[in-house]
Amino acid sequence: MKTKSIGIALLVIGILMTIYTGFNYVTTEKIVDLGPIQINKEQNHPVEWAPIVGVIIIVVGCFLVVKGNSDKEYMIK
Repeated sequence: MKTKSIGIALLVIGILMTIYTGFNYVTTEKIVDLGPIQINKEQNHPVEWAPIVGVIIIVVGCFLVVKGNSDKEYMIK
């Protein structure tokens, strides 16, 4: 049961990683602080990965789901 649930989670993560190949987050850095006058700089930080990473995770998730189903068949016999 544990193997099957991990496999399903990996399938969902793999599909999301294949569809969305990255994201950005923004940080604010204070450049000048002269009393009431402040100058801030916003900087984008992209986080990207190749879509093949998502495909590999999907394949591993499928393997774990199938392995989880085959374990149940052996337990019943």
